[in-house]
Amino acid sequence: MATAGKSVKPRVQKVRRIVTGLDKKGRSIIASDKPSPHVMALQGIPTFGVTDIWRTAATPADLDESRDLCSVPTQLAPPKRGSVLRVVEFAPDRAWMKKIDSATAFASMGKSGSAALAHAAGSQRHAMMHATQTVDYAIVLKGEIWAVMDVGETKMKAGDVLIQRGTNHAWSNRSNKPCHVAFILIDAKPGRKKK
Repeated sequence: MATAGKSVKPRVQKVRRIVTGLDKKGRSIIASDKPSPHVMALQGIPTFGVTDIWRTAATPADLDESRDLCSVPTQLAPPKRGSVLRVVEFAPDRAWMKKIDSATAFASMGKSGSAALAHAAGSQRHAMMHATQTVDYAIVLKGEIWAVMDVGETKMKAGDVLIQRGTNHAWSNRSNKPCHVAFILIDAKPGRKKK
């Protein structure tokens, strides 16, 4: 099992991040064009990585905010009333499932990571079952992955989109190749209770 707090350099595909802005005359410009520097390997597994692209602190977003709000330790959930865009590279399950401790892995993504795991306590469907208080748009960019629910699952391929509405779920890459999924997480009000 990977050790808690073990920091390794991620070996995942770099994600080009292009950010627009305004020049001193108020004209639109490309303010930045380079790979996102906000990359982490999940619990010391270098081929299972999270790349944060952009965060907003509130909705509606402040278009005059010039700080890079991703320049903080990675958190699973977005800021309260905010959002986060990230790309996750899922290594094939066989490469990491026996090495990971779900509690440590989610804790590596801050308090919101630990809370997400606690919401799914008792689920036996998948070691990485979790739930966040968010609406998530999951867009498969490359490869294939299974979206696993408490009851049922579905295979997703490049171009498929899943709308995750604060329910227990996990992601299972049963192929032999990495899968890249873009996630947009938007903070939400507490959801309906389980029956």
